[in-house]
Amino acid sequence: MLVTYLEASRDLCDTDSILFGVTLAVCRIIGAKISTAVRATGQSSAIPAWRRRIEERIAKARALIGRLICFTSGNNRPRIVRTVRMAFAGTKVSLSQPDIMQ
Repeated sequence: MLVTYLEASRDLCDTDSILFGVTLAVCRIIGAKISTAVRATGQSSAIPAWRRRIEERIAKARALIGRLICFTSGNNRPRIVRTVRMAFAGTKVSLSQPDIMQ
């Protein structure tokens, strides 16, 4: 039965899926325990750690920019104001300045 499926596979991805399914079936038949987490994490590790860190920093910067834009457009919700205060912490910028919206 395996030969039929392997001959019908079109590419390496199909062959990989077939072999993984067969391996899983055999492990269930013999009672061996297999972790599917290894397969999932193997694919996610293709992205280098440095790239993930940079993408996370970019996402945080975009969120901050979005909240700053909301603040300058007049949104004074507590979460927005708190974020703006944290963004300007350590600087000499005060939210009570009249030109803060610029």
